[in-house]
This record gives sequence, structure tokens and C-alpha cells, in this order.
Amino acid sequence: MTSSSSHVAAVPAAKPAIAVAHFAAEFTFETDCWDVHDGLLKGPDFVLIDVRSPTLFAQGHVPGAINLPHGKIVESKLAAWPEETLFITYCAGPHCNGAARGALRLARLGRFVKIMVGGITGWLDEGFELNRKILEDPSA
Repeated sequence: MTSSSSHVAAVPAAKPAIAVAHFAAEFTFETDCWDVHDGLLKGPDFVLIDVRSPTLFAQGHVPGAINLPHGKIVESKLAAWPEETLFITYCAGPHCNGAARGALRLARLGRFVKIMVGGITGWLDEGFELNRKILEDPSA
């Protein structure tokens, strides 16, 4: 780094073609709160999983989500959904890796999965409301 360059510019940016591949790939692994909200309004073509504890889920969750803590994601809990089902996981927010833990478990079970980046924090930042009513898990 020269005395006139910032820490930001000290490492050169990727060439545009490499940047395109990188940023395009991100969309295969994640979605955002706005797109999940829009998808829920249109009639979801995905299953939204809140991977937090039942206590936190009861305190407030994204409407339409089911509660399946990441440690309890096992094949028997997924039997209600066809193998081609897309699952979206979320947790508390960017400071929490529960969504990634849940996504990893789903992927290891051969399921299609993305993470809703931002989690509850992002959902609230977008101005969306939380549901405090417990929904029944059809796979239970």
C-alpha cells in the first residue's frame, strides 16, 4: 500500500468477468428479505424455515415460516416435501450463523436451499412485520 492509497484500493478489484461470475453465483446461495416477502405475497414456491429456537420463534417470526431449529433438520422432518422443494433458511440476523448451519444440513440431505440474508434483523429493517402466532409444522 502506498501512502496515497486507501486500504480499500490496496488490493485491486477483480477483473469484471471474474466479478460477474462471483456476484452471479451469490444468487444461487442466497436471497434477500424483500424477495422473500414478495414471494410470500405471490404464493410461495419455497418453504421458509426459521432455524431459531421455538422460544425465539414464538416471540416473533416471518409470517409463513415454519420453525425447524437447525439441529433438528433431519430427513424424517422433510418427508412432507418433494425432493425438488426449495428451502429458504433464516435466523436472527447477520451476527448469527444458524441459517448457514441449517442450509448446510439441508444441502447434505440433498435438498435445494438458499439463505435469506439479514434474517429477522433484515426483515425488520425492511419495515416488514413479524408474526407472533405459531404455525403448525406439516412435517411434525
